[in-house]
Amino acid sequence: MTVSDAKSRIADFVWGRDPRYGHAFDYAMIVLIVISIGMMASETLPGFPDSWKQPILVFDWVIVVIFTIEYGLRYWTAPQKLRYIFSFWGLIDLIAIAPFWAGLLFGLPGGEALWTLRILRIAKLLRFVANMETLQRAFELVWRELVVVFMFAVLVMFCTAVGIYIFEHEAQPEAFPSIPHSFWFAVTTLTTVGYGDIFPITVGGKIFTFVILMIGLGIVALPAGLIASAFTQAREEEKLRQATLRKEREDARRSIREAKELAEDPDAG
Repeated sequence: MTVSDAKSRIADFVWGRDPRYGHAFDYAMIVLIVISIGMMASETLPGFPDSWKQPILVFDWVIVVIFTIEYGLRYWTAPQKLRYIFSFWGLIDLIAIAPFWAGLLFGLPGGEALWTLRILRIAKLLRFVANMETLQRAFELVWRELVVVFMFAVLVMFCTAVGIYIFEHEAQPEAFPSIPHSFWFAVTTLTTVGYGDIFPITVGGKIFTFVILMIGLGIVALPAGLIASAFTQAREEEKLRQATLRKEREDARRSIREAKELAEDPDAG
């Protein structure tokens, strides 16, 4: 087997294209990620036995080494290496192992912060979600609309902060001392999570807040509707793509079969 053949087989294996072992690799990585996150969470339990910490640390090293090998294989087999490194999944793969190697090799300060970054390993699970590519395609279809909605939300948030300051500053100078201080009220009101620790007490402030709540419902619902519609469109595109691929495979098999029949019986042509 040549190096090129080995690289091709490894690429099919780690990128899930191998029909026999690709899914087994995916499932193994999912199990390791879940175990890793579970161990990290268990270490924060009150009264966690000290005798368990060393075995967990050793097992975490093993997981990091496996993730590092996975990252190396993905880099080696990636057609465009720089594109993989700076892609979303490439960065997630790197973040999953970087805290360990940074602390071990360079002795960087802020070990607790680096340790906490291990929780980002859970993002690796998204790679193995069957419909993740469809969801990614959905965001690609509507990202411009989402940017417009976000900008509109920021504008409404600013207007909310200004409005509530005008209505409530004199009545509650300690709660609404300035427009920047009123932004927290604007955020909680527009996202419809409730007033929180500050709320209007004047009639004008209450009416203004009611109007903003109605606008907030629309702002929250609009992105959800856009994404749902785009997701449906992306699924239809994926179904069409799969149907096209199946037809191409059937045509290829038919051509091969006809070529074999012609080779076996030249007179039939």
